Amino acid sequence: MPQDVRIGIVGAGLMGREIATAIQRWPALIDHPCAPRVTAVCDINPAAMEWFEQLGTVELFTTDFEELLASEQVDVVYIAVRHDLHEAMYTAAIAAGKDLLAEKPFGIDLAAARRIVQSIEEHPESFVRCSSEMPFFPGAQMAIDIVRSGGIGRVIEAENSFWHSSDFDLEKPINWKRQARFCGEAGVMNDLGLHALHVPLRLGWDPDRLFAVLQDLVPERPDGQGGTAVCDTFENAQLHGIVETEEGGFPLSVSMKRIAPGEKNTWTFRAIGLEGGVEFSTKNPKQVRVLTSYTLPGGGVEQAWSAIEAGSQSVWPTVTGGIFESGFSDSILQMWAAFLAERAGQLGDRFGCVRPEEALRTHEIYASAIRSHEERSVVSV
Repeated sequence: MPQDVRIGIVGAGLMGREIATAIQRWPALIDHPCAPRVTAVCDINPAAMEWFEQLGTVELFTTDFEELLASEQVDVVYIAVRHDLHEAMYTAAIAAGKDLLAEKPFGIDLAAARRIVQSIEEHPESFVRCSSEMPFFPGAQMAIDIVRSGGIGRVIEAENSFWHSSDFDLEKPINWKRQARFCGEAGVMNDLGLHALHVPLRLGWDPDRLFAVLQDLVPERPDGQGGTAVCDTFENAQLHGIVETEEGGFPLSVSMKRIAPGEKNTWTFRAIGLEGGVEFSTKNPKQVRVLTSYTLPGGGVEQAWSAIEAGSQSVWPTVTGGIFESGFSDSILQMWAAFLAERAGQLGDRFGCVRPEEALRTHEIYASAIRSHEERSVVSV
């Protein structure tokens, strides 16, 4: 019998609704050990919570975060709020004995991330992970499995990026993600960086030194009231790191962009080794490109990129036919499937959500990137 898990959603915005929608699709998963229900919703705007009334499972609608934490109808809390609110709300949820799927970046800065991790250490009964859904695309999982298997041999180079163009419109009014006091000094790294570092860190690719190029491309934006406001966050960031292994070092490039002309919302992973390579991008979500050596019919060996169709299956099997396509909503369902399976001790060796120590490490990398940018030099991480 699947374990009943009662979910409280804090933040009734875009991602809160996406999470609720994914949980409504839970029967698509085959033999999952948990059966989640959204039982509570919290937001400072009462009108934002009206959408959740259609779910039919919500027992508590509240504008009071403490009321949600005190509710016995909540086992797991998902929190999607501004970065400057992370530390207080995450640590409160942990101290209240709730399990937590937190949104990135896991605190507004390194100091906040350290205090959140300290809170977890003080309350080991709370199961905590951080949200990063892009690696749960079936094609991404195929690429990760190829690397994990040793199929590309000794790594020569690797890159992971997350690009979109949401800030390309220079007349777009400013919001909190464009203000350092709410988003954090790391800017776009806080916003998108964990998505681009989840896979490298899980594969053990942790750079020990890096050089960063950070761009503050739009110093002012309309304030929405006829004037302008200071836009003091980095829109784009490119980090060039060195990963040391027993076989020798290799370059790891990680980039995050809010202003990437021509991109809608694109996550890309690429790794090249002495025995082959692999590449996946959400731009072509069904396709995984694999580099192998090919013996020509007339003799001789050449390298060739092949394209493989990824289908629909990811971390946890679903009722969807394997030949069908997968999308963003499916990756969120898979992320939650991994989170709750790991919480239940039944994830096994499947790919999982971001661990607290990995989220903390991303903040150490961001802090080093800022230092590299300021000093214009290669720095240790």
